[in-house]
Amino acid sequence: MSHDRAAVGTRGAAPPDRLSRVRQWLTRASSAGSHERNTLLLVAKSTVAACVGWVIAHRLMHAQFPAFAPFSAVLMMQVTVYQSVSQALRYVGAVVVGVALQGVLGFVAGPDLATFALVAFIALVIGRWRPLGTQGGQVVTAAFFAFSAFLSAGSSGERLSLLGEIVLLVLVGCAVGVLVNVVLVPPLRYRSAEYGVRSLAHSLCDLLSDMFAALQENSLEEERTRQWRHRAGDLRSSVDQARSSVETAYESLFYNPRRLLPGRRMTADFSGYRAVIDGLERVAHQVASMTRSLDQWRESEGERGRGGHGRFVQVYGDFLSSAATIARLLSEVDEDRLQDQATKLCQAAGSAQDSRKRLADLGDREQLPAEDLHHPYGVLLLEADRLMVEFQHTCDVLQDAVDRHTATRAAP
Repeated sequence: MSHDRAAVGTRGAAPPDRLSRVRQWLTRASSAGSHERNTLLLVAKSTVAACVGWVIAHRLMHAQFPAFAPFSAVLMMQVTVYQSVSQALRYVGAVVVGVALQGVLGFVAGPDLATFALVAFIALVIGRWRPLGTQGGQVVTAAFFAFSAFLSAGSSGERLSLLGEIVLLVLVGCAVGVLVNVVLVPPLRYRSAEYGVRSLAHSLCDLLSDMFAALQENSLEEERTRQWRHRAGDLRSSVDQARSSVETAYESLFYNPRRLLPGRRMTADFSGYRAVIDGLERVAHQVASMTRSLDQWRESEGERGRGGHGRFVQVYGDFLSSAATIARLLSEVDEDRLQDQATKLCQAAGSAQDSRKRLADLGDREQLPAEDLHHPYGVLLLEADRLMVEFQHTCDVLQDAVDRHTATRAAP
């Protein structure tokens, strides 16, 4: 009976949940620069490009294989204009090579199974050519389609005409795809640089917050410390994603007419964001080292040993709390408010420096065995110093980027 009631309740609650998720998705899609909005825009532009390619190929050219044009147009709808142009050149090159290969071998050896096997082998080898990049697989695809067209034609002239038509349709489709991507709201990913920094800083903030809460409670269970080490190791992928976001933002400037509009955003080279991510990468490295030291603390000190210096653990937690505040502020970075945020970051860094000094003073006052390699006090103090240096450097880098931007805008 209870199972039936639960099932009924689940069925009754499902539609509102789905509707809620749809509303949330649409709300995010209405936000400028969001992933949902970019996805929706890419789908709309791809639809337009496909329709234009089909009309040109089917109604104007009366092509025998009109699908090549819309397929190529959709394939060229990339996240940046630069990628559209770059992929279009590689794609056209791959198709031309595949069609030409089939044409030469087809006319020389005839359209039989041995020829098909030879075409497939050579096309697969050429497809691994590095300059073709991700479009290398299109060599064999184009060769197979060309072989099919070759078989469907009767005379040699008709066969040659069909092979030329495939190449022409691909050229038309690529041109349509690139043109639509340039003309209809060309993607300009300024915000992706901010999102990259935010995501990385948010991961750091979450980890540091869990750590300082446990330390302030003087609670270092094995499960917690091992989990911290695992999460710290995962920060490497967050750093890579942040770098990729900044590179995408920088790449979106190339061949993009929107960059010429007045009032565009902060930096054309995104050097400030790159420097911040470099700093956060070093912070992540120090945090990972700190989690290893805390895990070793748990193993070496034990409950009795930690109780003797519980005040050190709690003050260390206070220091990590101030460090987490810096990470939280970085996770909220917004170029429109960057000047005020840079000021708050410098203030937070000052507070963290004071907390680190209190930690060092406590170590001197209680004469902790910092030089004893059997105890992790010295290592933890050193990790705190290094972490503070990297956070301070990151804050200084951001402040310097803001100052340079302000000076540039003030210059005549």
